Amino acid sequence: MKRHFPIFYFLVLLIPALSAQTGIVRSSNHESLQAAFDAVPETGGIVYIAPGTYELNEPLILNRENVRIEGAGAATHIINKNESGKPALYVRSDGYVDDPKERIWRVQLSNFRISGNPKSGIGIHAQGVQEIFIHGLSVDHHGSHGIHLDNCYEDPRVSDSIITYNAKRGLQITNCHDIVVSDNHFEENEDAVQCIDSFNLCMNANNLDDHLRHGVVIENTYGSVLSGNMIEECQGNALILDRDCYGITISSNVIAHEFSGGIDLRDAHGCTISANTFVLIHNYSLRIGPDSGRITVTGNSFSNSYLGDGKTKGLADTDNINKKDVGTGIVLDNTSSINITGNSFSGMTENAVEGIGQCRRIILSSNLVTDMHRQSTKKVPAFNLGDPHHSNLIKDNIVH
Repeated sequence: MKRHFPIFYFLVLLIPALSAQTGIVRSSNHESLQAAFDAVPETGGIVYIAPGTYELNEPLILNRENVRIEGAGAATHIINKNESGKPALYVRSDGYVDDPKERIWRVQLSNFRISGNPKSGIGIHAQGVQEIFIHGLSVDHHGSHGIHLDNCYEDPRVSDSIITYNAKRGLQITNCHDIVVSDNHFEENEDAVQCIDSFNLCMNANNLDDHLRHGVVIENTYGSVLSGNMIEECQGNALILDRDCYGITISSNVIAHEFSGGIDLRDAHGCTISANTFVLIHNYSLRIGPDSGRITVTGNSFSNSYLGDGKTKGLADTDNINKKDVGTGIVLDNTSSINITGNSFSGMTENAVEGIGQCRRIILSSNLVTDMHRQSTKKVPAFNLGDPHHSNLIKDNIVH
């Protein structure tokens, strides 16, 4: 007897084969995520990861270029169960370990959650990936960095992701350039972002909250801009520039309720600090150290929690650091060639600008100081540069 099979049976068999040939891979058609990644042809493609929980004991390895890994949002959850410090996901060429000059191009990771444990390693370790694009990920609870962009030199981008509760940096950037970090949320990592040995960082419109040490640490990096970020409640500093930073603009950020200090320029030159709001910062809002100079500070607001009508949100007489009302200004520590103009200092716990040691070629002009020495044990001038020097210019300020 002749059997007649409906055509859809043939299509069911044919479609997976055609999909693999055209670079469309679905994780549900493979026994593991690694098998799905390996099924991407050398010419590239897309891997759709179905909703579900995927537990790992060894790192996933993505070694293809021109590829996109697409999940179903937080319903696609990759969990690193490894407890020997291994990453959840490596993105790199097969030969990168032996030859760090090897590159793959144009990898996109999008719309899934990847989490770890206190003994696991990095969440996503991308090595030598040009034009990597990370978008819409949840990256949390790793025993090391959440994401490490390592030697991803050309145009790395991280946007619209939430990066939280990682034991080290939420995002570690090493030896990259033309970097975009925008519209992300970082919370309760050790540090939110560290960028070292890089240049041309654009870090804009991110929310950084409750970090166990610092907000942003930038070292040996130049030609960068940080603007429109909200940095709140770091146990350390909101932002540090160190180790030969130059040509960086820090503008239009809100830096609030930092427990050790606001911006610390430890080794920075030719930088601009403008139009930022510093509120409820302990110790200092801006420090310019002896290895920094040629800095412009203009149009910033330094304030306490004043609400008007003599009221403050914070409390003066409390030992609770979370509720204490403070307002701090600028500390100049044995530095030179600093232009401080057009700033507003209000509700200062002590004074507005304090000089330590020998500060030279300082311009303090057209600044407004009001409501100073709210909690001072001694009354010193609003602008106290310590050792006076003929090269400093203090004029046309209003002190009320």
